[in-house]
Amino acid sequence: MRSPATISPLKAVLWDMDGTIVDTEPYWIAAEHGLVEAHGGTWSHEQAMQLVGQSLTYSAGILQNAGVDLEIREIIDTLTAEVICGVRRRVPWRPGARELLDELHQAGVRCALVTMSEGPLAREIVASLPRPYFEFVVTGDTVAQGKPHPEAYLTAVKLLQGSDPALTIDHCVALEDSAPGVAAAVASGVSTVAIPHIVPLPDDPRHTTWDTLAGRTVSELVAIAADRNGVAGADRRLEAALGGPADG
Repeated sequence: MRSPATISPLKAVLWDMDGTIVDTEPYWIAAEHGLVEAHGGTWSHEQAMQLVGQSLTYSAGILQNAGVDLEIREIIDTLTAEVICGVRRRVPWRPGARELLDELHQAGVRCALVTMSEGPLAREIVASLPRPYFEFVVTGDTVAQGKPHPEAYLTAVKLLQGSDPALTIDHCVALEDSAPGVAAAVASGVSTVAIPHIVPLPDDPRHTTWDTLAGRTVSELVAIAADRNGVAGADRRLEAALGGPADG
C-alpha cells in the first residue's frame, strides 16, 4: 500500500531538467559559442545567460540574430547533438537531485519531467538514472509554447490526471532553476521551488527558494503542498479518506 502518496497533500513533483537535475548549461553554452563562431560571429557570456531556461525555438532565433546562417530546426538539431555528445561522455548531475528523486520514488510520489530540451536529450538523461523515476516526460518538442509559457507544466498535470482524476495543481510541486522555468511553473498555478544555479533569481513571494537540492527531503516538499492546500485542502482529504463529508 502506497500510503504516503495516498494521504499526503503531495501527489506529484514536476522536475525541470537542465540546471535542476543535470548541469548541462555549460554544454549548451559551449555549443552556442562553437556554432556562432563557426558562422563568423561572436557570442558573449551575457548573451548565453539570456538563453538559460528559454525554449530552443526562441534560443535559435537569437542565434540567427547573432549571425548563425541556418534554419531554426538546423540550429536546434546541431546544439542538441553537441549536448548529447557531452552527456554521453559524462552526465553532470546536480547535487541532491538523484537522492531526492530516489526518496520520492520510495515514498510513492509520482514524478514528471518538464523540460525545454527535446526528446533525444531527455531520453538520454532518463536512461542514465538507476530507476524509472519519471512517469511522464514533457519536452520542448511536444508543446506549442515553451517556457515561460505554462503549457508544459499544465500538460504534465493533465497527463498525471489520466490515472488520478482527483489530482490537481494543488497536489503538485515544481522544481526549477531558471527565470523562464520558474515563471512557467508559477503561471501554471503549481507550487514552485526555485533552486538558482547559473543565473541568480530574485526573491519572490510567489515561489519558495532553496540554495540547493542537497539534503532536501520529501517531507519538505509535502510541507509546501500542505501549505498550499491549507485547512480546506486538509478537510477535502479527510472527506475522501472517510468516504463522506468531513465534520466541522
